Amino acid sequence: MNTQGDAVMEVDQPEAAIEQLKNGEIDESLYSRQLYVLGHEAMKRMGSSNILISGLKGLGVEIAKNIALAGVKSLTLHDPHPAAIADLSSQFFLHPEDVGKSRAQVTAPRVAELNSYTPVSVHESQSLTDDLSQLKNYQVVVLTNTPLKEQLKIADFCHQNGIYLTVADTFGLFGYIFNDFGKNFTIGDATGENPISGIIADIDDSGLVSALDETRHGLEDGDFIEFAEIKGMDGLNAAPPRKITVKGPYSFSIGDVSGLGKYQGGGLFSQVKMPKILDFQPLSEQLKSPELMISDFAKFDRPQQLHVGIQALHAFAEQNGGQMPRPHNDADMKTVLDLANNVAKEAGIEVEFDSKVITELSYQARGDLSPMAAFFGGLTAQEVLKAVSGKFTPVRQWMYFDSLESIPSSVARSEELCQPQNSRYDGQIAVFGREFQDKISNVRNFLVGCGAIGCEMLKNYAMIGLGSGPNGHITATDNDSIEKSNLNRQFLFRPKDVGKQKSDCAAAAVQAMNPDLKGKITTMTDRIGPDSEDVFDEKFWAELDFVTNALDNVEARTYVDRRCVFFMKPLLESGTLGTKGNTQVVLPRLTESYSSSQDPPEQSFPMCTLRSFPNKIEHTIAWARDLFQSYFVGPPEVVNLYLTQPDYINTTLKQQGNEKQILDSLKDFLVSDKPSDYNDCIAWARMQFEKQYNNAIQQLLYNFPNDAKTSSGADFWSGPKRCPTPLKFSTSDETHMGFVIHAAALHAYNFNIKVPQLSSKDYAKVMDSMMIPEFRPDANVKIQADEKEPDPNANQPAFDDQDELNKIITSLPNPKSMPGFRLNVVEFEKDDDSNHHIDFITAASNLRAMNYGITLADRHKTKFIAGKIIPAIATTTALVTGLVILELYKIVDGKDDIEQYKNGFINLALPFFGFSEPIASPKGTYKGKNGDVTVDKLWDRFEVDDITLTEFLKHFEELGLSITMVSSGVSLLYASFYPPSKTKDRMPLKMSKLVETISKKPIPEHQKNVIFEITAEDATEEDVEVPYVMVKYRK
Repeated sequence: MNTQGDAVMEVDQPEAAIEQLKNGEIDESLYSRQLYVLGHEAMKRMGSSNILISGLKGLGVEIAKNIALAGVKSLTLHDPHPAAIADLSSQFFLHPEDVGKSRAQVTAPRVAELNSYTPVSVHESQSLTDDLSQLKNYQVVVLTNTPLKEQLKIADFCHQNGIYLTVADTFGLFGYIFNDFGKNFTIGDATGENPISGIIADIDDSGLVSALDETRHGLEDGDFIEFAEIKGMDGLNAAPPRKITVKGPYSFSIGDVSGLGKYQGGGLFSQVKMPKILDFQPLSEQLKSPELMISDFAKFDRPQQLHVGIQALHAFAEQNGGQMPRPHNDADMKTVLDLANNVAKEAGIEVEFDSKVITELSYQARGDLSPMAAFFGGLTAQEVLKAVSGKFTPVRQWMYFDSLESIPSSVARSEELCQPQNSRYDGQIAVFGREFQDKISNVRNFLVGCGAIGCEMLKNYAMIGLGSGPNGHITATDNDSIEKSNLNRQFLFRPKDVGKQKSDCAAAAVQAMNPDLKGKITTMTDRIGPDSEDVFDEKFWAELDFVTNALDNVEARTYVDRRCVFFMKPLLESGTLGTKGNTQVVLPRLTESYSSSQDPPEQSFPMCTLRSFPNKIEHTIAWARDLFQSYFVGPPEVVNLYLTQPDYINTTLKQQGNEKQILDSLKDFLVSDKPSDYNDCIAWARMQFEKQYNNAIQQLLYNFPNDAKTSSGADFWSGPKRCPTPLKFSTSDETHMGFVIHAAALHAYNFNIKVPQLSSKDYAKVMDSMMIPEFRPDANVKIQADEKEPDPNANQPAFDDQDELNKIITSLPNPKSMPGFRLNVVEFEKDDDSNHHIDFITAASNLRAMNYGITLADRHKTKFIAGKIIPAIATTTALVTGLVILELYKIVDGKDDIEQYKNGFINLALPFFGFSEPIASPKGTYKGKNGDVTVDKLWDRFEVDDITLTEFLKHFEELGLSITMVSSGVSLLYASFYPPSKTKDRMPLKMSKLVETISKKPIPEHQKNVIFEITAEDATEEDVEVPYVMVKYRK
């Protein structure tokens, strides 16, 4: 077995030429989420690539779907074989009426619907080996469901002709992928992570670089970096990238710096992604001496066994007219085992077979499972995109994966039970048997979310027949409607669906895929949360077998997780972020829950950095996003409150604490700056430019001149503080004009003024006629110099010049004089390119970046940061849902051994796969009357009827617990330190009545149980951590 590192050549020559990328235009509104993963350059290279996929059973169509969504120049499909009923186990673009027709002819038009930018055609030939020269029309050839003899002929031809080859197949719960991307394959970006940058504090004479303020640099040995803005060692600025050696978390060495002078200060470093070059061997060599990537470190010896075992399956098929071993047939299995030993002996491969692995491989060889097709379909499509884009690191060269833990133990499996039934589920029955198929069809599942993960999940449900039986059911909810940017990864939706509800369209699409689901899916458009507990009530939860999350935000995930813990329901949780994905299984009384661990908080910036001292584009974008809010959202909301709330000035305003600021804003919007036409909006926007990019900067430089020193004598403008320059407005500067055009349009929208079609000259004409007052700095203005210092403007006494306030109030129009007048409040929407929102933020951010000499960001990057977009790509989503369904099988089976389950973390860019058993839920003990009592801190609870407080306290005394406090929600109902006079009236009340009396609120009609928190001492008189109490209120 080769080691991973043999054929890697690190490019130490920064000048190494990387193939020039073709120019091409990309539809950003369709590809927006994917662009953040792949980048424009990789997308352009994909857009000039022709891909061939051969074999269109479940795996082939999954690969085709993902590549079509990603967008390539052309996609060609090959599979002349007639569709069989068993194909419907995983081939979601085949319908029962297609049985007997050519798979390629039927599938191609349905794949073509996914993306109008990717033409799909059929490669007409009985076998690709009939005329190998035709393969020269393609940059990548993908083989699935192809005999090994044909694979070898095609693979040799592709290797000799520089055509990238990927081979993938699944056999029941087993599968593999093989790549051959030829000699000198160039990777432009191995990881896809954003390049690291930072500020320099010092460079010593030995070439040791220290990062500013002990901020971790995050670099690794062998990374390349370049420098800018260094004083003293000027030769480093704009020099070729230097290779670094990490010396510690805050320092790194760049080697010899002799002859460059002495470092005087300043400087920025930024990482440069250098190309990597890999050599791949052809399939014929790799069969004998495989380079194996580990997909699951708990199965370290498995890849070698499967490498030999799958060759034995091909040998069996060759001897048996192309037929794989029969399901669960022992005679065929013995033949496969003999063949495996022969393959190993002939190749000189030393391998110790686990008889269960080869036995199951033979038993399942005809199996065709939707989740395995989803897993390998996502992985293979990503490998194809790596081949044509040079972005991310490919699999070298084999990866095997299995999920033997998904085999059910609650039902029988035998040759008779695994026989084909002439049913659409035969591919699944071959693996699990008829009895388990019956179990799958009669479960009741709740799917929360019908976006990217939800679409893939529903497709998998349709294929495996989940909920399709007499007692089965699926409930799917999503409160969102379909947008254009959803179409390139939420594959159940088409352009005609834009604007419709996701849950309705997704359900209709999968019912068309599998008519057995007709009448078996209830769609809802309710947002799940505390507000909808009357909809998703206790009866609803009681009827569920398990819950699947397909959500994109932590708040909703946490809520569903807590409900699952309360109602004791298993939860399948998953998420994606670009090429990264994770899956988690939450099992009652066995595992911890989603809420047991937390992601680190989002990065936030100190206020004084944003207000006065930005040093990177993220700072200016955050500032511009705030500016958008303070121009077009906040003031119009206040104006509408003033106009609609009775006596706003004496009620709401008085409680705000910043009366002067709000009154000034009202005066600006209703009196002094109220526009009467669009020219007034242009004038307003021009004045805002002056205020923000000239006046505010002049004031800052008045407070801290460019030669200012700190109290210790150091330069004030150094390190992270970049000295700004005021901007002088110019009608010939595109960014200056952009700010005015977009600000004017949004201001006009606030006042319901139509935006006319104007040229730049028209705008310039309006501005040329304006008088811009000269700015004089104000000596009374205070500016915070450092976030470690107190803000001089904080805790200012309230503005108490009542006369001044009254003067402003008097100047405001009486709300009664403006009946029906309202301002339009702008609702930020990042995905509408015509609404000026992202355009304004881009211009506002880039102008501030110009002030501070920060590299500008294009609209695309600004949209990503300002819109807090979660990058998404169809390949990761498909793969992750495949992993979820493999865990779903285990839940349906009722497995209660935590070691049989797997949580997964994957990163397709590296590629990396990590699996671990779920973490067990935490346990605790207390001393009861009869010795130690063990409780599950997460899942356990005490359940009692609606008894009186006296009986409640007595009940726990009998358990050996002396209650010191009882509360429900925010109401404290009982405390041992309360005097008898306070508890006398409470003791005889039933617990439900007690809650209603103290909280002064009735228990909602839909609620059947009331939750109580207790603190207690056990028999040792020690405080102990005990579960909550559920009082059964309505039965």
